[in-house]
Amino acid sequence: MRTRESLGGMALLAPTLLLLLGLVLYPFCYAIWLAFSDKTVGSPGQYVGLRNFIYVLSWPQFSAAVTNTIVFTVCAVAIKFVLGMAVALVLNQRIRARNFFRAFLLLPWVMPAFVVYLVWRWLYDPLAGLINYALLDIGVIASPIAFLSDRSTAMGSVVVAHAWRNFPFYAISFLAGMQTISQELYDSAQVDGASRIRQFRHITLPGLYHIIGVVLLLTTIQTANAFEPIYLLTGGGPSDATMVYTMLVYVMGIMNLRLGEAAAVSTLFLPLLVGLVLVVTMLLQKKANA
Repeated sequence: MRTRESLGGMALLAPTLLLLLGLVLYPFCYAIWLAFSDKTVGSPGQYVGLRNFIYVLSWPQFSAAVTNTIVFTVCAVAIKFVLGMAVALVLNQRIRARNFFRAFLLLPWVMPAFVVYLVWRWLYDPLAGLINYALLDIGVIASPIAFLSDRSTAMGSVVVAHAWRNFPFYAISFLAGMQTISQELYDSAQVDGASRIRQFRHITLPGLYHIIGVVLLLTTIQTANAFEPIYLLTGGGPSDATMVYTMLVYVMGIMNLRLGEAAAVSTLFLPLLVGLVLVVTMLLQKKANA
């Protein structure tokens, strides 16, 4: 009987497994093959060994992409975490129109990415942008700032725009976790004279560890692979100041039609992405076991 049930279960899972193999495993293996070939658009490509990897590693844009990807990922995840946690704490209180604000919170996240980033591009515009207009009006700056064209501000501007669009996922996830924490714990802590900060440290955070772990893991991968904010806001410029690895793959594979070298870049960044995930996992496990 159990054998029949097991076979029935495998039969039901088989279509999904085959679909996953076709959508994940085949493209992955094909990308690995491309990385060891001189494949370009219009040519079949031949095996060239490690030539693509040697060339990519000697390219200055690659080292810039490594640094920029790490900076972009760490800064964006940190901002989204802090902002999401702060908003979740506010919306977890008994305030007026709480349900309205909870629904309104999702607006940046559900809007199409190209719409969000084109709006931010207008906000950052040195001539017609709202941010420059406001800063000039209150006297904070004496002349307009080219946020997306200046090396010193380009990365920060992209990080802010990306964090604004994606922090609602953090806020909603943390808020859902806070709803599961018993109110009696807070009442007891308040009777014992615990401050809001101590309640947050000893009740809220421990109650959210598992949710924080899942959210950070998923969003670290998603942020490291972000393409839309860079492509729509800066295109990797100015002077490679925002050239992350996804943009580098696009430039080499789509614009220059050098598929083998683009695949080599993707393959070389795989250990970096795995390393980021492992670092986040170890930090969370260390905190949970403390």
